[in-house]
Amino acid sequence: MNDSSWGAPPQAGQAGYWGGAPAGPAYDAPQAQQTRPMPIVPDVPAHGGDQDDDRWTAAAGGGPLFRDEIPSAQPQAAVPQKPEPMADERQPAPQKKSAGRDLGAAIGVGVGLGAVIVASLFIVKAVFVGVIAVAVVVGLWELTSRLQERKQIKAPLVPLAVGGAAMVVAGYVRGPEGAWVAMALTALAVLVWRMTEPPEGYLKDVTAGVFAAFYVPFLATFVALMLTAEDGHRRVLVFLVLTVVSDTGAYAVGWRFGKHKLAPRISPGKTREGLLGAIAFAMAAGALLMQYVIEDGTWWQGLLLGLAVAASATLGDLGESMIKRDLGIKDMGTLLPGHGGIMDRLDSLLPTAPVVWSLLVLFVGSG
Repeated sequence: MNDSSWGAPPQAGQAGYWGGAPAGPAYDAPQAQQTRPMPIVPDVPAHGGDQDDDRWTAAAGGGPLFRDEIPSAQPQAAVPQKPEPMADERQPAPQKKSAGRDLGAAIGVGVGLGAVIVASLFIVKAVFVGVIAVAVVVGLWELTSRLQERKQIKAPLVPLAVGGAAMVVAGYVRGPEGAWVAMALTALAVLVWRMTEPPEGYLKDVTAGVFAAFYVPFLATFVALMLTAEDGHRRVLVFLVLTVVSDTGAYAVGWRFGKHKLAPRISPGKTREGLLGAIAFAMAAGALLMQYVIEDGTWWQGLLLGLAVAASATLGDLGESMIKRDLGIKDMGTLLPGHGGIMDRLDSLLPTAPVVWSLLVLFVGSG
């Protein structure tokens, strides 16, 4: 602080030495411009902190009141003490690795869906065909809704839902030929239905509609084709078990040992170690299932089947992850707690269905 702002100290007997005059410094009008206003010092808080330490020292008489003042006599240096960290400043306790979803809800929903699928599969095949058709319609609704919300793409849902359900039934009743005919008619219905609206965006809307028809109901039709064989319920069971085992192996091994990203730009959570886990689990399960569940099947065929399922399930999962990343969403829906939407469960099943159907026809015939 500039010394010229302070007057000479009064002598004994003069005003201001023992009182009688104001205790502040004497100054005249020209010197008033060199002074500064007294800042308001807030109340001393109850606890210490880095920003309040020097103010508290000054208030207690152990140092200058202002940080830029130089005291006339140096006080005894105080030993700085590190304040005890507050509760919100302490080092957080390490957290356990989390899967990012409600595991209890996911297991409960998975068990419930599995019970419905197995019951309908082994009691009445036609009921299981109905389950496939319902899943297809709900999946189409989720997909077209997200396309409209995020990209303003209006793929017509009505012809897709009607044609998708008809595609599954036609595949079960008439075989591959029926599925192809239903697919062609569904695509034509999408083209015609969209003509009732203005032409702006027609091309992108019908393109998305044809893609949705192929991606969801047509691929799901191969499950109905598996069911048409005499041992169709066993073939569908093998298909479902292998896909679930592949996903489980990828999750378990990747969560525990995953370090190297498989496709970080598409799905950052997937690792190469997880892929190896999916292959190992699926091949082991395939060998057992082909040997003991499928008549005339052999263990080495199961190894090849498991390898193919692990590859197709992983690619299917990555494919839907690419769609969701393009749309900027995490899940396709919220219908299934702990899982997301129906499409989030069909992502690995849909591309795996034609692979399993083709290999089983190659290994043991169409039945």
